[in-house]
Amino acid sequence: MISLLSLTLLSCATPPQPGAPERTTGESWAGTRIGAPPAPNPAMKRTMIARANQEWSYFGRQTVVFKGAEESIPHVGDWEDDDVRHSGRVNSYWRAVGKPGLNGMDCQKPWSAAFISWIMQSSGVPESQFPSATAHWVYLANIVQNASLPGRYFVPRRLTDYSPQPGDLICAYRSPSRIVTINGYTTASMLRGMSGHCDLVVAKNGQALEVIGGNVRNSVSKSTLELDAQGRLQQVPRRPWFLIIQNRL
Repeated sequence: MISLLSLTLLSCATPPQPGAPERTTGESWAGTRIGAPPAPNPAMKRTMIARANQEWSYFGRQTVVFKGAEESIPHVGDWEDDDVRHSGRVNSYWRAVGKPGLNGMDCQKPWSAAFISWIMQSSGVPESQFPSATAHWVYLANIVQNASLPGRYFVPRRLTDYSPQPGDLICAYRSPSRIVTINGYTTASMLRGMSGHCDLVVAKNGQALEVIGGNVRNSVSKSTLELDAQGRLQQVPRRPWFLIIQNRL
């Protein structure tokens, strides 16, 4: 039985051109086949991870550990509003999304999406593949909407189907938003206006996942998460994960 979500996505799909070869993978998103992957570019993926680690070092290597329901910060780094140097670094992220008037002193302005956008921009990812945005839902909706097209760098994956790898994004919603998924799937329209957060996966060691994100505890922080026995993300109180964005480069 095809779900309502599947019908919604299928109704929005662009029909293939006559005579055009079908370019898809064996994977699907809510009943719609995901397009064929791009040409491999491992150097670009490595650059994303290197950029994230570089910024983490710049902010003093703050570390957050999620273990079960507990969260700890074994090492506190530098914060966004500690001084002009770090505030100015946050301004660089804001400039990547067209907000040059903001910096780290604007503490009430969440900058985690600007940070991810800066990572992608500075790594050479085209806007057509990853649109820069001040809110995570903008680029997530674009990725979900275009997953059926061939050559997409990033595609959505369900938490139950896929174990995150270095270069991927893992995404959670923030209060007061609450994403309702249907059998683990979501649509571009369901993401609209969502308040959320995404981290870039930088390392995976057995059942330990290391991710880096901006505006995490007032800094660029590296978080360590526990995966379950199958390598899947586990929910934690401050990070209600709902979506993985696979990096296919």
